[in-house]
Amino acid sequence: MDVDGAMPADSFQHDVPPPGFAVPPGGPMPVDAFQHGAPFPPGGPVPPGTAGRKTRGRGRRVLVVAGTAAVVIAMGAVAAAVVAGGDEPAKKKPKATTAAAPPAWTVEAGKALTTGTGLRYDGTLTVGGRPVQAQLRVTPAGSASGTLTAGVLTAEVVAIDGVTYIRAGTTFWQTYVSGVAHPEYYAGRWTKAPASMPGFDLPDVLGPKSIATMLAKAPAKPPTENVNGVPAYRIKTPGAEYLLTAAAPHRLLAVRPAGQAAPRFTVAPVAAPATLFAELRPRVARLGGAADPSLRFTPGTLAFSNCDQNTTGCTVSVPATLTQPAGSVPEGARAALRASITSRGEPLGSCTGSGPVPANRALTLRCTVTSGLWRRWMRAALDNPGSYPYAATARVVGEAVDAADVPALLARVDRERKAVMKPKPSTPTPTVSGEPSVKRSERPEVATSQTPGTP
Repeated sequence: MDVDGAMPADSFQHDVPPPGFAVPPGGPMPVDAFQHGAPFPPGGPVPPGTAGRKTRGRGRRVLVVAGTAAVVIAMGAVAAAVVAGGDEPAKKKPKATTAAAPPAWTVEAGKALTTGTGLRYDGTLTVGGRPVQAQLRVTPAGSASGTLTAGVLTAEVVAIDGVTYIRAGTTFWQTYVSGVAHPEYYAGRWTKAPASMPGFDLPDVLGPKSIATMLAKAPAKPPTENVNGVPAYRIKTPGAEYLLTAAAPHRLLAVRPAGQAAPRFTVAPVAAPATLFAELRPRVARLGGAADPSLRFTPGTLAFSNCDQNTTGCTVSVPATLTQPAGSVPEGARAALRASITSRGEPLGSCTGSGPVPANRALTLRCTVTSGLWRRWMRAALDNPGSYPYAATARVVGEAVDAADVPALLARVDRERKAVMKPKPSTPTPTVSGEPSVKRSERPEVATSQTPGTP
């Protein structure tokens, strides 16, 4: 095993055995390379252990023997926090006091943020001396969708239920996301944004609801500064600085997240929330199986089951143990298996499987290849005696989103959309000379682009 924990992709080939050659019980062959070149005798051998399938009209039988497979394990960078403490003298509990009401201006500003159409953020962050442009749109509840652009490279961004995910190509991962082993394992698929990714925490720092909560702790008369000629309150929090117009309705002008590489965002209300939700919902719908680079696993030996002479499919299983982070298993931690089967370099299909990581950190993952490629290949092998080796490669990675949880995430998006996209009230036709008013057809749902806080 190499330093990053990935097992080498050893090759294996096994030809058809001679008469009397016994296949070891249990199915899978050992990991060591093995080759046996004995040809079929005339009439074909009788496979040991199971009856072979007869060919059409020729009465010959064939045995297809699996090769071993290499397991490639995806590793992610993990920051494990260890908290140590000793005995401390007991302290007297302070007397309960009544919390002071938040300043009126912060209540007004917070209400405008959480009842508006959402916020649009535009900013630039610097990574490795190179600029990355960020364009994001955030709903009042904190869900978000947007894009990161670095020259010709782009990354899609989506945030839902307090978690941010990205989808980008291999080059973007290699250049702008540090501390992740095998970034190619995450390229092209939705992945939980690793802690090492520079930039921002979308829901907690840029979400209107979170900002409103922090504003409630602001002083009645905060310090001010000039923002493009506009007097603005400056509210400093552990995660960022927020600048709002000093005059009512105290609109949010800019956000300066904490950190050297953090972007500096200009802020404006979302003018067309319909387009935000049209982009957000399909991205959330594809989050099932999203990876989690913060989880790292050590694999066991890959094995095949129910594959020989099975035209319906082939099952691959791999035991795995969570090695990082240390300590107790993180809440909701999951492992995912991605496997593919080939024969002499030709693909026969792939499959995925996943499961929760138990408290003892060990589990066995399985998935079954049922592709048309496998079925056609196996039928051809059964009908034409010969050597038909096959092999599998697999990797175990952390999984951030179970496919079964996606409907609940979509329901959350739909609730947010309903709260923001309010239909305009219809105006009844006045009654003329005692005649009943003519009922107008209902107008379709129309999104408002009203600036939060503007009457």
